[in-house]
Amino acid sequence: QVQLVESGGGLVQPGGSLRLACAASGSIFNIYAMGWYRQAPGQQRELVATIISIAGSTNYADSVKGRCTISRDNAKNTVYLQMNSRKPEDTAVYYCNAFLRRMGENGPSDYWGQGTQVTVSS
Repeated sequence: QVQLVESGGGLVQPGGSLRLACAASGSIFNIYAMGWYRQAPGQQRELVATIISIAGSTNYADSVKGRCTISRDNAKNTVYLQMNSRKPEDTAVYYCNAFLRRMGENGPSDYWGQGTQVTVSS
């Protein structure tokens, strides 16, 4: 079993900041990459940011570049998303994703957290 547990969502005012965290646990052999996606009401799930575990290289959606920073703590199997200068259009459910290989399996698969609501409103 693998679990991804997100935390840090909530209500934030426009221009404010929020930090999300996602911890992976369970029978994990190796985590190759982790990331954050979001889904607004009536919209498809979209990429926010990803980070490669070993190299630390990152990728951001154009809509959040310069306002978000993704980071990871490999020792804790945890990924963070620091979000600054929040806009109302950032309101969405934010999902953590991990591309990892479980113990006893031959290759990696995608795993998802349950999602955490982020609402940007005054």
